[in-house]
Amino acid sequence: MKIRSLTLVSIVLFMFAGCAPKPQILSEKLPQTYLVPSEYTALESWAEEDFDTLLQIFQKSCVSGRTKQLYGTLCDEADKVSDARVFFEQALRPYKITTSEGEASGLITGYYEPLLFGSLQKSERYRYPVYAVPDDLIIVKLDSIYPELKGIRLRGRLEGNTLVPYAARETMAESNVSALCWVDDELSLFFLEVQGSGRIQLDDEETIFVGYANQNGHPYRSIGKYLIDKREIARDKVSLQSIRAWLDANPERVDEVLNANPSRVFFKERRQSATGSLGLELTPERSIAVDRRYVPLGSMLYMQTQDPIDQMPIEKIVFAQDTGGAIKGEIRADMFWGYGLEAEHKAGKMKEPLELWILLPRSGE
Repeated sequence: MKIRSLTLVSIVLFMFAGCAPKPQILSEKLPQTYLVPSEYTALESWAEEDFDTLLQIFQKSCVSGRTKQLYGTLCDEADKVSDARVFFEQALRPYKITTSEGEASGLITGYYEPLLFGSLQKSERYRYPVYAVPDDLIIVKLDSIYPELKGIRLRGRLEGNTLVPYAARETMAESNVSALCWVDDELSLFFLEVQGSGRIQLDDEETIFVGYANQNGHPYRSIGKYLIDKREIARDKVSLQSIRAWLDANPERVDEVLNANPSRVFFKERRQSATGSLGLELTPERSIAVDRRYVPLGSMLYMQTQDPIDQMPIEKIVFAQDTGGAIKGEIRADMFWGYGLEAEHKAGKMKEPLELWILLPRSGE
């Protein structure tokens, strides 16, 4: 039976002697998320955290209305804290995120901020467009008509009085879509779409920041899965690096593979480096992308996973500050590694098991 609380975290504990608590829907603000109440003793590396840094990130996150909606007056209290660890432990309680069946293990991948080379003018070298949001793109929020479809949007364009799908990747060039700029590498542009934001060094030496603004409404399809299904790359060998190497070695099939993903991302210029869905600058190794159907944007989480290179444990607090087309599910995340070659290397290799706890206000217990 699903239990809905009347306050943010009004907790109903069904604990019988000798029985572990079962996952329940414990908050009306998380209507699809199954949680198990936990304690800080279950967070193995909690005591080793840099709590002052966490407090600073929390304060910056509180600039967002979504964070304030979730944490309320704690955002105001955070500016007056003298002991960050005591503040978090007294104000927040951890809850293990599970599936409805009680499964607690999921998947975490990685992303980074790439650097591309481009120009404001199309030329023989710079011929691949970084598309801006089209003027004729129409977005319909379905929950305005059907409340049960909250968060689901329909994208398309008008053809007469009829809303039709927007052009897919394969036919995008035939549409009337303007470009922010043009870049010299089609594959780097594709991976920029996957990452969601990046830097473009223009031919006049100026560097601009670009970030996700919208997309064409077609579902994201993994080209890694496409290559697995075609038996071109073994499942356990798929990474950003192996996909790029395969495409470089098979230039005659680049269009075929890229068009297997009909989704196309539209960008806008930003004033700061990698920026997530909250509109905040992402913090390397502290910001993650989540599926906001299950994990609210702005939430503070504790995660357990491992390093994709040396397999050493990663156990730390992270902040849900972004979303992604491929990030679907309760225990699913994408970790932002930052900018540079090392960040690219780790992000491309990361495909590790994940456990998540969400930290929610104790008010209402």
